[in-house]
Amino acid sequence: MREVISPLGGRTETGPSDTVGPRSGRDRSAFTANALFEDRMAEFETIRDDFASLDDWEDRYRYVIELGHTLEPLREAAHNQINKVRGCVSQVWLEREAKTSGDGQAILHYRGDSDSHIVRGLIAIAIAVFSDRTPEQILTVDALGAFRGLGLEQHLTPQRSNGVRAMIERIRSDAAAA
Repeated sequence: MREVISPLGGRTETGPSDTVGPRSGRDRSAFTANALFEDRMAEFETIRDDFASLDDWEDRYRYVIELGHTLEPLREAAHNQINKVRGCVSQVWLEREAKTSGDGQAILHYRGDSDSHIVRGLIAIAIAVFSDRTPEQILTVDALGAFRGLGLEQHLTPQRSNGVRAMIERIRSDAAAA
């Protein structure tokens, strides 16, 4: 067991059956200074609630595709080998931009794109989990738990699951290097 920050902001200990966790009772005190972090946390919470309200996986897949349409546009020049995520069957690009939050902390902002509609939606979920956080926050987030909590892990092909892990590892690698 190790302590991590759930995508919803609360501290938790991880184990093999962890999910995203309950909506109430989260300790957000460590992150209130970062408005961008709060926005992303609320965005992921909305995604989680929307997933819970959809009854079947066909509707959930359509929702993931819709999420892909909400991605911040990625400049054509950013579709390059530096931003390309290795280990994905589809073409996936993640562009990292270092920013400074209002309280002076370094944060990482992400934009992404893919040639696959469903993968664009998976990128949108990963961005909701990771973007606009400090490198330290990124390294402590249980992103696989977030995807597991949405039930995505058992409903994606093995290739897509590997692609999600590759995106997560890429973002964690960026944070470790920052």
